[in-house]
Amino acid sequence: MQNENEKRAVGAAVSDGINEFIQKHRKPIFISAGTILLSLIAFIAAISIMDVLRGRAISVVEEFDSRYEALLPSITEEYSAVDVEALLADIEAFARRNSGYAGGKAWWIMGSIYSEKKDWPAAETAWASAANAAKKTYLVPLAWFNAAVAAEEQGKTEEAIGYYTSCLAIAADFSGAPRAQFAIGRLRESQGDTTAAIEAYRAVISGWSYDSVWPSLARSRIIALEVE
Repeated sequence: MQNENEKRAVGAAVSDGINEFIQKHRKPIFISAGTILLSLIAFIAAISIMDVLRGRAISVVEEFDSRYEALLPSITEEYSAVDVEALLADIEAFARRNSGYAGGKAWWIMGSIYSEKKDWPAAETAWASAANAAKKTYLVPLAWFNAAVAAEEQGKTEEAIGYYTSCLAIAADFSGAPRAQFAIGRLRESQGDTTAAIEAYRAVISGWSYDSVWPSLARSRIIALEVE
């Protein structure tokens, strides 16, 4: 019984102490609480605004994509040149102001246009820009892969190897990964670096043994190089 009374007394004392503290410091406490509340409201508002802007940016990119699809059948024809250049100008202006998926997709469309036109230097730049802008999205590994293809078309072997390596580093589950790894071996082979080529081909076999195409091709190249 004594213990119960003591507990009540202690509880009352603590409660009184808290009330007294609040009364003495109510102004700074209310100011702090108000600041926290305002910060929370500002944070929620910022998130909402970002979502709205992101949605608008994606809508703009979808419009660019529709324009691209409409021009695709005639994209290399002279009579579409003005429309293609206008689209490229609009996309580039947008891409330079945006990042994330929307910015990456905008550069992606530019890369597609330049690839159709076989303007490989511009395509390489656009694909690399897409990969850099669209970080943490599914666009990245394929954008690096396409940049590698554009570099190869220009005879830029080391740059192509770098791009293929980047697409492998970003996503090991990228469906084109075994092809990218094989391409590294192929390019090393073209440089006359047999040791590096065999190492790259062996990486295809060990990394994607389940694939039905590229490990078999890699084994064939290893056998051919070792015979030589």
